Amino acid sequence: IALVGKYVSLPDAYLSICEALTHAGASHGTAVDILWVSAEDVEAKGPDELLKDADGVLVPGGFGVRGVEGKIAAIRWAREHGVPYFGICLGMQLAVVETARSLLGLERAHSTEFDPGTPDPVIDLMPDQQNLDAMGGTMRLGRMECHARPDTLTARLYGTTVFYERHRHRYEVNQAYWQRLEEAGITIAAKSADGQRVEVIERRDHPWFVACQYHPEWLSRPNRPHPLFTGFVGAALSRRMLAVGQPAE
Repeated sequence: IALVGKYVSLPDAYLSICEALTHAGASHGTAVDILWVSAEDVEAKGPDELLKDADGVLVPGGFGVRGVEGKIAAIRWAREHGVPYFGICLGMQLAVVETARSLLGLERAHSTEFDPGTPDPVIDLMPDQQNLDAMGGTMRLGRMECHARPDTLTARLYGTTVFYERHRHRYEVNQAYWQRLEEAGITIAAKSADGQRVEVIERRDHPWFVACQYHPEWLSRPNRPHPLFTGFVGAALSRRMLAVGQPAE
C-alpha cells in the first residue's frame, strides 16, 4: 500500500492508519507492506516510478499546502490506472479537486484552504466556520451520524445505511458542485444525517475508489477492523493475487 503523505519521514504521524491497515490485513490473512511516498517527491518526480509497485494508494488527512499537488497527482494516477484508492479527510477533498480538474475541465479548481482565490471552490469552508476568531475546538469534531445510499459499495461494506464516524475538519465538498461532480463519475455514497454534507464518495467506473470525510482509522481495532479498511486491503490483495497469477478472493 502506497501511503502518499506529507509527514512520511515521521511515520508515527500516521500510526492510527498503519494500525488500521494491519487490522484489515489480519482479517484477510495477509501482511500489509506500507510504501512510504512523500507527496513532495511525487510533485518533483511524477507518480509513475514512485507508485509502480503499489497495489493500493492511500492519501490520508493533513493540513497545509505543502505536498498537495503531489497528492492530487497520486490520486489521478490511481484513478487512471485502476489501482484501488482510499482517501481519508483531505484525501477525499483532493479526490474531488482531481475530478474537477481532470474530468470537468476546471483547471484551477481547488480548496479555498489552499487557494482562496480559486474560481472553482469545489472544496470550501463550511458555512458555520465562516468568520470565526477562535480555532481548535471550533472545528466539526466528534462522532456524527452518516447515511449511505443503499445501492453503494459503502452500504455493502458497512452492512447498513446508517453508521457513526468521528470527524475533524473545517472544509467540505461545495454543494454548488455536487451535480457536476456526479456527472463526472463521482457517486455521493453517504451524506450527513441532515443531507447537507458529503461523507463518502465513490467511483463506479473504477475497481475500488472510496474516499471519506471522516477518520475511520480511529475506530479500527484488532478484533474489529474497520470495514472501509478491510474493503480497501481486500481490493489491493485481489490486485496483487491477479498480478502473480493466483485466484483472487
